[in-house]
Amino acid sequence: MDIFIGDCVRSVRGKARPDGGLAEQTPYGLVGALIDAVEQRGAIERSDVDRLTLGCVGQVGAQGGHIALTTKIASRLPETSSAHTINNFCASGLTAIGQAVAAVSAGQSELALAGGVEMLSQVPFMADRADYYSDQSFEPADRYIPVALAADLLAMEQDVTREEMDSLSYLSQSRAANAENDAALLASRITIGNLDHDEAVRVTSPEKLAAMPPAFGGLAEQYAHALSGQTLDPRMSVANAPPMTDGAGLAAIGGAKSFLSPRARVVAFAETGADARQSLTAGFAAMDKVLAQAGLSLDQIDRIEFMEAFAVPYALFRRNYQPDMDRVNVSGGHIAKGHPMGATGAILLSTLLDALDAADGKYGLVVASGAQGVGAAIIVERLS
Repeated sequence: MDIFIGDCVRSVRGKARPDGGLAEQTPYGLVGALIDAVEQRGAIERSDVDRLTLGCVGQVGAQGGHIALTTKIASRLPETSSAHTINNFCASGLTAIGQAVAAVSAGQSELALAGGVEMLSQVPFMADRADYYSDQSFEPADRYIPVALAADLLAMEQDVTREEMDSLSYLSQSRAANAENDAALLASRITIGNLDHDEAVRVTSPEKLAAMPPAFGGLAEQYAHALSGQTLDPRMSVANAPPMTDGAGLAAIGGAKSFLSPRARVVAFAETGADARQSLTAGFAAMDKVLAQAGLSLDQIDRIEFMEAFAVPYALFRRNYQPDMDRVNVSGGHIAKGHPMGATGAILLSTLLDALDAADGKYGLVVASGAQGVGAAIIVERLS
């Protein structure tokens, strides 16, 4: 059974601080604005929606109490529609879309909305204070370590140099700044309130990036119990990491009868796990898996949105897979525009569809990864 994407939109991203451009919004309001946009753009009638699935990592405070259900009620989706809130760390938004694809394919849903939301200005990183974050009853290799520390360890183990990371950070910032003047690459980005741009994008230079000191060495001391004496050679600066932002993304998923003119067909979706310590390698495993499912090679993919979780996995992607970089993250990525964790996968899918439209491309790929070895990937075929 073919599964289609009727539309996929994303919010602008605001800095995650009290005076950030989205900080006065609500998480359910951000998603509600995207539901309005999908309906206004002609992809759906909200009265036909029978499922809403949202990824959200920080499910406490403003994002607690089942944020998908709250959004369903506030957005006046049908009372009979189901609502699901999931947490798969930074792959949550793409996982939500994959679950919607599976539900439609299985006949459990006819028209689903799926994506994610994260407002880090209101619910900070690790605000849920999970016991696992400090639980020393696990074997050291299985204990939680923040993803920034995992990225720095991976850089050290794979000898990813600061120069490699800085070059990709500069590329991301430059492309993001240029994209602000390219309407085709912004076609599915939705203005929220008075914010009409991705607020974290900043002007920089190779010289400024090179002068920045390593930023995450202190995490090795804080999580020494999980490192079992392993020393860290800290390499990443804050410019090699995505800034914290607020944002949301949403896709309409359905079968052949759900849309008059769908934007894309889902070719394949895959998820996988990986070594918890080398957490950011799971995206590679998911990418390999989804390409095998689709029977496609990387050079057949016209546009790729590879999650810039940090510059380290992005550098390893360039080094080990040798993609045509003119096809990868053509409008910049998370290093420039920010990482609203639960929303990321859906934001990347929306960005991908715009990039495919702008290039008149056929096949597109999204790759997402997250802490403790979670990864997801999707391949779509553009139809319009």
